[in-house]
Amino acid sequence: MPPNQTKTLLTMVAILYVAEGLPAGIFYDLVQVWLLEAHDVSVAEIGLVSLLALPWTLKALWAPLVDRTGTAARWISSALFTIGVVTILLPWVPLGTPVWVLLGLLTMASATADVAIDGYTATVVPPEQHGRVNGWRVAAYRGAMLIAGGGSVAAAAWVAWPLIFVVVGLATIALGMWTTRLPHVQKDEEASNEWWSELWTWLSKPGSWALFLFVLLFKMGDAAMAPMVKPFWLQGANMSLAELGLVSITAGAALTVIGALIGGELATRWGLFKALWVLGAFQAISNLGYMAAAIAPSKWMVYGASMCESFCSGLGVAAFLAFLMRICEAQQAATRFALLTALSMVARTVIGAPSGFFVEAYGYATYFGFTFVLALPAFALLPRIKKRLEIAAP
Repeated sequence: MPPNQTKTLLTMVAILYVAEGLPAGIFYDLVQVWLLEAHDVSVAEIGLVSLLALPWTLKALWAPLVDRTGTAARWISSALFTIGVVTILLPWVPLGTPVWVLLGLLTMASATADVAIDGYTATVVPPEQHGRVNGWRVAAYRGAMLIAGGGSVAAAAWVAWPLIFVVVGLATIALGMWTTRLPHVQKDEEASNEWWSELWTWLSKPGSWALFLFVLLFKMGDAAMAPMVKPFWLQGANMSLAELGLVSITAGAALTVIGALIGGELATRWGLFKALWVLGAFQAISNLGYMAAAIAPSKWMVYGASMCESFCSGLGVAAFLAFLMRICEAQQAATRFALLTALSMVARTVIGAPSGFFVEAYGYATYFGFTFVLALPAFALLPRIKKRLEIAAP
């Protein structure tokens, strides 16, 4: 691909994943810290809030509708407009059912945008660019989370919560307006029975059980730890809100961006199989830093654990997303990618829900050590998926 076309492609992908990352930053960072600080919600309740992320897990159910009807631009822009309006409304409604309904609507719209964005990207990116492009997409995604999450949380020390929600909501609406101009990709007209037959052929290829189990397990350790990081900072380690926003969320997002760019480049140079082994190992081992920080929670131990985990998470996720795009094979892209990413989200939704109860019963150190153990089973499956990767290679 000529350099100017590569630059245009990377720019478009980056903007799309800023649009995908903003809602995640709103839900996982901004909303959760707002609930902790403005409404004094308990740690156990914060764990249960992760159940509202179920649309990200279930999005494969309506992915065929997105894949076969309308245009990517229409689906993405409509979802982003909805997310922006919901974000602006959130701080003005009373805590309780109205907030949970709005958050459910936000995650539903965000999951739909994810289906359209991931499918569109898998269609337009050539296989030889998968590693590099996925480094950039993670960088853009995390950068957006930094804006909606870290920057907003840090600003909450000086700015009222309602104003923060309004600014983030308007930024999301602005991105929705940009996505209305996405270049159209022609979809092949295919009879319904042929479309489902093709999907079933892909799902039932030899070794698929190992591949799908690997998708489920690869991010298990990270997914289990994520809901308890912010409560640990604020309550377990007695860090300030400004420290959480600036070090854990903002600096952490920057380190994840650096890790993703390096991981994407390494995946392109090494090949996906080696990248999944090596970068996945760094991702798993970094959880032990938080266990050490929970045992001896000094300021610098906590800072170091956060920086190590954020950087290594970027390494791992870049390789993982390139892997998903490769096995998706760019056919029926929205549906296939949605099935794979929804499967990977099961861990974050289901494992995250009881995390607060686990911490209350056994403490942060034991729980963070447990998340490292959860990361290990995926590596036993790597030899079984090697052949599938070789078949899908360009």
